[in-house]
Amino acid sequence: MMGQRAALPLTERLAAALVAGDGAATPADTLRTLVAAGLDDLPPPAGGATLARWQALALVGASDLSLAKLYEGHTDALAILRELQAVAADVATRNGPALWAVWAAEAPQARVHLREAPGGAGARIDGTKAWCSGAADVSHALLTAWREGQQAPQLVAVALRQPGVSIDASSWQAVGMAASASASVSFSNVPVTLVGAPGAYLQRPGFWQGGAGVAACWHGAAVALAQALRRAAAAAPRHPQAPLRLAALGQVDVALAATAALLRESAAWLDAHPAADARLLALRVRQAVEGSARQVLDQVSRALGAAPLCLDAGFARRAADLPVFIRQSHGAADDAALGELLRAMPEPGWMP
Repeated sequence: MMGQRAALPLTERLAAALVAGDGAATPADTLRTLVAAGLDDLPPPAGGATLARWQALALVGASDLSLAKLYEGHTDALAILRELQAVAADVATRNGPALWAVWAAEAPQARVHLREAPGGAGARIDGTKAWCSGAADVSHALLTAWREGQQAPQLVAVALRQPGVSIDASSWQAVGMAASASASVSFSNVPVTLVGAPGAYLQRPGFWQGGAGVAACWHGAAVALAQALRRAAAAAPRHPQAPLRLAALGQVDVALAATAALLRESAAWLDAHPAADARLLALRVRQAVEGSARQVLDQVSRALGAAPLCLDAGFARRAADLPVFIRQSHGAADDAALGELLRAMPEPGWMP
């Protein structure tokens, strides 16, 4: 029986685990369960099975976006460690399975400084990193730090359960994505392991490959919202609002089918071009999925009214979480960045 379970595709095992744990644990508890079951061992981006990776992220996004935030960060960290051929993963598993995060946001008021400790004691960090999802629950993090006079950040791996690490969650006032438990983390003379060369985190092909994968989480949540509309339309075909619900369902279908097709096409392109610059693809995917998710949220909430927002805890949480999570996109600034890339291209590839 164990062999049969192990032989099941990853997405089937992941879906079963998410159903079994639904509502029974915090996102961090569920992440620990998934990691212990080996359900964090996703195919690497652009490694020949990118779609399977994104399907897993979409499944988790459909289940719980705060969990998806933690799961995506953990699996992204594992992919980065592999890509940069780092030894930090071995260090992290000495005391059992590690829960990883990637904290690379650079807030104006918070920066982590990197220096060499006296006497050859290795690299140390000081300073504060903002926007650290899961700070109180993960055991290790990859984060960007800066050496004095250095023009590019250095990625470092740090164990969080040690002296010199302090967590301040007082500023996190979010309603949406509240359970992702983001915080500011401060470091004082904390030892770290260097991961790759300075600038390697941003320069590696996986940076944009991973950036595209985040959109799969958003898409999964949008699908879950759309399923609520589809169930309502099927359950009450004579409801006074049935024609409006069907119209909304049609619009939702067009939006989700288009972004699902783009995700599949983009995954195939990455697998065929693993070393290529994927910035244009990532921006296109993220902006398309953001637009689709916003349309789905609007159409579904208008068609179903206030009832699920007030009476269905899962729907209400998802509807609150999704607008916050998609703001990881930079909106019009990313549109402009995409336009700049397209302006320089001889052919944008818009024809079928």
